[in-house]
Amino acid sequence: MAGFPGVKVAPFTYVSHVLAVASAAMVLVWCIHFRGGLAFESTNKSLIFNIHPVLMLIGFIIVGSEAIMSYKTLPLSHEVNKVIHLTLHAIALVLGAVGIYAAFKFHNESGIDNLYSLHSWVGLGTICLYGIQWIFGFVTFFFPGASPTLRGKSLPWHVLFGLFVYILAIATAELGFLEKLTFLESSGLYKYSSESFLVNFTALVVIFLGASVVISAIAPAHVDAPQGYSSISEN
Repeated sequence: MAGFPGVKVAPFTYVSHVLAVASAAMVLVWCIHFRGGLAFESTNKSLIFNIHPVLMLIGFIIVGSEAIMSYKTLPLSHEVNKVIHLTLHAIALVLGAVGIYAAFKFHNESGIDNLYSLHSWVGLGTICLYGIQWIFGFVTFFFPGASPTLRGKSLPWHVLFGLFVYILAIATAELGFLEKLTFLESSGLYKYSSESFLVNFTALVVIFLGASVVISAIAPAHVDAPQGYSSISEN
C-alpha cells in the first residue's frame, strides 16, 4: 500500500501512543471514579457493564492500535515484527470478546434486551470481521503460509481490510459513547456535568487516536520508502 510521499511516520506513532495512554486513563476514571468500579459479579449490575467500555477501548482498540503500528515502532526483523503483530491482534480479539460478553451479561442479568441498537449491530459485526481478518493473516502469512506470490498479492488487501475493520472499531466506540451518555443524561445526569464532558472528550481523543494510527500505518517508515509496510520475504 503506497504511503504519502514526504510524510514521516514517527510523529504520528508518538502522538498515537500519547493518545492511547490518555484515552485509557480517561475511560478508567469514568468507569471507576464516576461509575463506581468494575466487577464480573455484583448486585450492582452497572459494575458488570463497566467492564465493557474498559476492555473494548483498552483491550480491543488500543492493543489493536499497537498491533497495527508494531511494524513501524519496533526496530526488529520482519519475522519478529510479524509474530508481535499477530500476537497483539490475538490479545485484542480475546479482550474484545470478553468485553462483549460483559455487555451481554449485564443485559441478561438486568432484564435488558440484547442487540437492539446500531452500536451493538456494528460492534458484533466488527469483532466478527476482526476474527476473520486474524485467521486470514495467520494462515496466509504465518502458518501454514501461502506461496510468496500469493502473499505478495494478498498483502495490500490484508492491510486495506485491516484498516477498514479498525475504522469500524473506532466508529463503534463512538456510537457506544454516544449511546451510554444519552442513557445517562435521560436518567438525570446533568448535560454539562464533569462526567458528561469527560465522556465527550474521551470520544474525541479516540477519534484522534484512530486518525493518527491510520496515518502512521499508510505513511512510509522512511520518507524515501515506497511502501507503508515491508515487503513479504521470499523465504
